[in-house]
Amino acid sequence: MSGARARRTFVVEADGGSRGNPGPAGYGAVVKDAASGETLREAAEFIGRATNNVAEYRGLLAGLRAAYELDADAAVLVRMDSKLVVEQMSGRWKIKHPDMRPLAMEAAAVFPPDAVTYEWIPREENKHADRLANEAMDAGGRGERWEAGASRAELDTASAAGAAGGTVPAPQPAATDPGPTAPAARVGWGPDLGTPTTFVLLRHGETPLTPEKRFSGSGGRDPELSAAGLRQAAAVAEALAARGTVEAVVSSPLRRCQETAAAVADRLGLSVGTDEGLRETDFGAWEGLTFAEVRERHPEDLDAWLASAAARPTGGGESFEEVARRVAAARDELLARHSGRTVLLVTHVTPIKTLVRLALGAPPESLFRMELSAASLSAVAYYADGNASLRLLNDTGHLR
Repeated sequence: MSGARARRTFVVEADGGSRGNPGPAGYGAVVKDAASGETLREAAEFIGRATNNVAEYRGLLAGLRAAYELDADAAVLVRMDSKLVVEQMSGRWKIKHPDMRPLAMEAAAVFPPDAVTYEWIPREENKHADRLANEAMDAGGRGERWEAGASRAELDTASAAGAAGGTVPAPQPAATDPGPTAPAARVGWGPDLGTPTTFVLLRHGETPLTPEKRFSGSGGRDPELSAAGLRQAAAVAEALAARGTVEAVVSSPLRRCQETAAAVADRLGLSVGTDEGLRETDFGAWEGLTFAEVRERHPEDLDAWLASAAARPTGGGESFEEVARRVAAARDELLARHSGRTVLLVTHVTPIKTLVRLALGAPPESLFRMELSAASLSAVAYYADGNASLRLLNDTGHLR
């Protein structure tokens, strides 16, 4: 015999996603030969409700297990676009979240520690695993399981792989501990995750119902802006033009939002897109009534509505749980469509409060603890790791 065989080297690319964070989630992973770039194994699964980070860790674990099944003695380079997972698994960042710690421990135990190295890559270089994850989530949404034989992920990314030369880089030896310089990769309170997608949230201007504090949702009248509301729309348009950061405008389909959005878009030289998910709650039989009138006519239904996000208004309106699902779905679609951009969403009280609540991870009762004035501005930034940051709430300085 001529000696020991050469050690094989695999590249594992993995990704995970959540449509809601937490929400319906799935992962994808692919194992490739490091020398040829040939795809050796694909894995994907819909995992139910989870966060982006948990889904990413599940993708990593699946990729490592697939590589181990191919060759338990191989060396592995893991390439992911999750800075969080790469830094944590490389031992440079602590793992504090209780849902991720056991997954990280499982992943670390698949191969001997010296057999695996980690490398962060831009999202554009992780399209194969990303498409697998989305295929799994789409299958889960249909009540089906992802099937490898039906996957088009590799076909869809073949042109990108060809442009890159058709091969993947061989793993490099693990770097020695950089010591005190390690935190240089961080910006502020966390890692530099690139340009966030920012939603500037504009509540529409006043309608005749606004000063009277009447329930005005999507199930009753569709009032237009009052004279005061038109003045407010013009004022916010000037303020946003002075800032110069808005790149797209998307509005609720209801008239008061469409009129507000048109005033801003005309001033900015942009068109207005419409998203049904941004409409206001359907308040059922309460439409057009004041809170006091609802208290008088439907006291038990009002008490139930105030006590539970699952309760609907009288007459078959929407619960806050239903609105949250609708708004979260719209948010995810808009994030995918406008990645890295600043987008003005012209919408209503409940959708804006819901986006803020979800960004903060606050309970449903927080909806009753926020004030949102007509034509006020709020803002939420969404980052590549699935986290969000509230930047502004109920700013009315442009109206003074």
